[in-house]
Amino acid sequence: MSWLEAFILAVVEGITEFLPVSSTGHMILAEGVMGMKSNDFVQAFLINIQFGAILSVVVLYWKRFFQSLKFYYKLFIAFLPAAFFGLLFSDYIDKFLENVYVVAVMLVIGGIVLVFVDRWFKEPTQDQDITYPKAFKIGLFQVISMIPGVSRSAATIIGGMTQKLSKKAAAEFSFFLAVPTMFAASGYKLIENHKAINIDNIGILIFGNVVGFVVALFAIKSFINFLTNHGFAAFGYYRIAVGLLIIALYYYGVDLSIN
Repeated sequence: MSWLEAFILAVVEGITEFLPVSSTGHMILAEGVMGMKSNDFVQAFLINIQFGAILSVVVLYWKRFFQSLKFYYKLFIAFLPAAFFGLLFSDYIDKFLENVYVVAVMLVIGGIVLVFVDRWFKEPTQDQDITYPKAFKIGLFQVISMIPGVSRSAATIIGGMTQKLSKKAAAEFSFFLAVPTMFAASGYKLIENHKAINIDNIGILIFGNVVGFVVALFAIKSFINFLTNHGFAAFGYYRIAVGLLIIALYYYGVDLSIN
């Protein structure tokens, strides 16, 4: 992996990780366009640059992130479903990830949902408190995002909206929930792929995390403002376009394999 490829992938990760557009789909597209050859380090890089994105959430919301133990209890409750089903179905998830067609189709289906989701939920006049049962239900929505191409951000924000949260409150809780979820997934993959990281390539990995961190800072703040003012429809149309593009490239013989 070159430094330029690392930079591009980190920018893609930083922009798409917290937006409801599926970072997996965009990584597939970016790798395919650049003609990258996959190896153990590339796979480790794609997973572990999430650490930079995680740090961006902590930095942006550090006052709220260190507010009380009750806050962490709620995050833990919301995290449990993904932890349980992730461990249970890890091998099946990896097999789905190998199927570019599945990712593309889920991008399109998810896009259609986002086009109409604003019509399904009315913005509450007053935000509801996130109770433990509500946190758990939002966590169940996060499980859906284990299907590659389903956006974790979109799934958890919609989950929050089903619990009478405003778009902004649901999005922020989605960001908070990303921290333990992504940390656990990235940490697990780091242990699994640690042999692929060495003194010759660790600099590229650190560089990717720094770039992803900076880009994610801007992406999160911009997304909150856009979502509050304009809703999900634009992201829905965008997802549909990207999904159809991946399908077209796939059938025209472009190698979009990520494994």
